Amino acid sequence: MDKGRVTYCTDLEKSVIITNFERRGWIQVGSEEEWNFYWSFTQNCRNIFSIESGYRMNDNQIINHFPNHYELSRKDLLVKNIKRYRKELEREGNPLAEKKEVTLANGQTVTRYIHLDFIPVTYVLPADYNMFVEEYRKSPQSTWIMKPCGKSQGAGIFLINKLSKLKKWSREAKTPLHPQLGSKESYVISRYIDNPLLIGGKKFDLRLYVLVTSFRPLKAYLFQHGFCRFCTVKYDTSVTELDNMYVHLTNKALEDV
Repeated sequence: MDKGRVTYCTDLEKSVIITNFERRGWIQVGSEEEWNFYWSFTQNCRNIFSIESGYRMNDNQIINHFPNHYELSRKDLLVKNIKRYRKELEREGNPLAEKKEVTLANGQTVTRYIHLDFIPVTYVLPADYNMFVEEYRKSPQSTWIMKPCGKSQGAGIFLINKLSKLKKWSREAKTPLHPQLGSKESYVISRYIDNPLLIGGKKFDLRLYVLVTSFRPLKAYLFQHGFCRFCTVKYDTSVTELDNMYVHLTNKALEDV
């Protein structure tokens, strides 16, 4: 391949992608030809670079997705991998997995990670339903947040503070809570952080952009700029605002509805 010639192929007919490539003098080729950069749909990326296909990239080739990136980007798989990581560190006796006893506001004593306590208690439904119920009954006054595993932009998210509400949702959504019955869509349910950091009385989050070019060795580049997203309504812990997603979610898509 000519070192001075950069080629690309893409499955997306997006002008913003093609225009930027052409401004760099890159030449578009087909997927069967020799390419340097491939901007692909997620599913196509999985198919092209699957174990079955046997396709392996050269050092001068780059794609826009890691084939298994959903192990981190999908909510249920992220939780699974964090829990697996914790268990591996525990088995190794790594000090990162050190735990301590914490007394909650209700007087209950629980054991928590000192260094790895960066996500709330989370379960995947319907598979972890029985474990969730056991945890729920330890502190029935808690609020929990439900999120569909494979969606984004705040779609399908809601809060519950009673087990009966979860069962009612299951009946209405026709999503069985018992794994042996089968389910079309899985959800993660996490203990809701009811005392969040606020700015001007509103919940917020920071959106930062990171480009990961390699996982082994890990190479990541943090973009210098980001932005802050705010809820449109001031935070309120009252039960009457439990269903008001403008109080609890910062997703920009909610403002556009």
